[in-house]
Amino acid sequence: MSIEAIIDRYCEAWSDPEPAARAAALAEVWADGGRYTDPRADAHGAEALLEHIAGVLAQRPGARVVRTSAVQHHHGFARFAWRAIEADGTTLPEGLDIAVIGDDGRITQIIGFFGPLPLDTSTAG
Repeated sequence: MSIEAIIDRYCEAWSDPEPAARAAALAEVWADGGRYTDPRADAHGAEALLEHIAGVLAQRPGARVVRTSAVQHHHGFARFAWRAIEADGTTLPEGLDIAVIGDDGRITQIIGFFGPLPLDTSTAG
């Protein structure tokens, strides 16, 4: 599976309204003991991540996550931008995820960030 296919399948796990389909998508690309971290969550293992995703989807029924950039990867690391789209088509600010990819091609860690990078005003002239 290509790195793009791995990341897209991961995004599908965040988008499917059916718990069994989410679990199947994640099982294809998530390593045993994988860790997901973002500013609001720290989930260890697939079950914990699936519970987190279910909670997010319960708050935002019909929302989906789509990749909005190419996937850059090297030396077992990847980064990609994504956006959540509400059921009514409203888009939320874009986020950025850093993924660690194991030797078997499965995701061992995701570190997520929300919104655009803030400007560094300390160096502005």
